[in-house]
Amino acid sequence: MTRRQNSKSMRAHPADFSVEDALRHKEIPIRPRYAECDPMGVVHHSVYPVWFEMGRTEMLRGDGGSYRDLESAGIFLVVADLAIRFRSPARYDDDLLLRTHLLEGGRARIRHGYELLGSDDSILATATTTIACVDAAGNLKPIPDAVSTMGVSD
Repeated sequence: MTRRQNSKSMRAHPADFSVEDALRHKEIPIRPRYAECDPMGVVHHSVYPVWFEMGRTEMLRGDGGSYRDLESAGIFLVVADLAIRFRSPARYDDDLLLRTHLLEGGRARIRHGYELLGSDDSILATATTTIACVDAAGNLKPIPDAVSTMGVSD
C-alpha cells in the first residue's frame, strides 16, 4: 500500500463534522423510552435516525415551517444519505440532549449534523444526513424560497 492510499483510508468518519462550521443549531431533550431499548436497557441503533428526524422537524418548526405544510404543497424532503458513529451507549430513561446542526444547504439539498449528548455532556453519538428536496414522483426539485428564507438553504 502506498503512503497516499494509506492516508485515504485514515479519513475522518462520515458522521464526523465540525460544530464551528454549523450555520446554526437547535437543541431538544430526549429521554429514551423502554420500547426503544434492548433487554439490557441499551437504546437500539434503529432509534437514532428517528431522533435525528425529530431534531430536523423541530428546527424547521422553530423557523415557522412544518413538514405537513411542505408535503401538502407537493414538496418532500427525503433522506439521501445517513452516517452514524456510535461512541457510547444511550440507556433507558437517560436524560439526553440532541443538538441538530445545519451544516450546509444548496439548491436541492440540505446537510445536517447531530450530536447526542449524555447528562454529563459526553458525546454518545454523532451523525450526518443529507436531505434532498423532491416532488411527489421523486424527482429532484429546488428547495422553495419559503424554506430557504428560514435559513435552511443558502
